[in-house]
Amino acid sequence: MTKVWGNTDLQAKEALPYSQACENNKHPILKVLTKEFAHCRHILEVGSGTGQHAVYFATNLAHLTWQTSDVIHNHSAINQWLNAYPAVNLKPPIELDLLKPIHIAQDYDGVFSANTLHIIAWELVETLFEQVGRILPTGGKFCVYGPFNYNGRFTSVSNQEFDVHLRQRDPNSGIRDIEALIKLANKYQLSLKVDHSMPANNHLLVFIKE
Repeated sequence: MTKVWGNTDLQAKEALPYSQACENNKHPILKVLTKEFAHCRHILEVGSGTGQHAVYFATNLAHLTWQTSDVIHNHSAINQWLNAYPAVNLKPPIELDLLKPIHIAQDYDGVFSANTLHIIAWELVETLFEQVGRILPTGGKFCVYGPFNYNGRFTSVSNQEFDVHLRQRDPNSGIRDIEALIKLANKYQLSLKVDHSMPANNHLLVFIKE
């Protein structure tokens, strides 16, 4: 049964760092992860942001360990959420900065990342896939949530407008073409298993390590 927050929890949450997008998409994402991570035991979340996804998914996926990670700047927000909603299977953030050398000591059979590929430069997207391909064992899964282009086209007017906003803020960012991601993934022995269509013109891509 999916666990939800009561009124007291929601009142406490108001004082925490907050992302409305995380609140909006956590339910449909959990529905997919419940299936895709059913046989996983150790998940690394890349770019935990506010920490909202982490506490929600860890609470509802009690069979696995959820490791948060992000750049140091975001650790304070993540820890606030972890302190407010502690769980035995939820781990405090480790530093993962794609601009720095990455040393992952723990073994993971699943990696999750939401709304990251379009806010970082393509060179860092390449680094992320390289590291995921290195970290995951054969059969491990990489689940990536966000907006994507298909056949070089936006899937909606809102996504096109969002892309303009992203590139005005950072010319190196932008919604990625799924064809380019598949080609990049294959370079590191990651194959697209399934493409889940999600609400609000988003998708959840599931890559598997061959």
